[in-house]
Amino acid sequence: MGDHLQVSTATESRATAIELARSVVSARLAAGAQIIGPVTSLFWHKGEFGMGEEWQILFKIRADHYADLERYLLQNHPWEKPEITAVPIVAGAEAYLDWIEATTAPASIKSDD
Repeated sequence: MGDHLQVSTATESRATAIELARSVVSARLAAGAQIIGPVTSLFWHKGEFGMGEEWQILFKIRADHYADLERYLLQNHPWEKPEITAVPIVAGAEAYLDWIEATTAPASIKSDD
């Protein structure tokens, strides 16, 4: 195990989350995505304390796709400094992990969305 990650980011709206998730999964950078929200976020931004609603996206990916996914998110995310974090999937149902492998394309045939 350890060849798979769950990557998270957040957006300001459900529509933006759906479009970003759709483009990532369509490009086969992730096998799937879950959108959770709205969630309430508390944060510091530009020296000020803030609070707002966000929609979190959780991507299921192969670990060797992380750099491509991060690059894609940085280029296509509406925020200047989006949250992009990854945690390893340390265990999981074999059939599910096999699905992640089968559903994500090798780097040589990924879409340039």
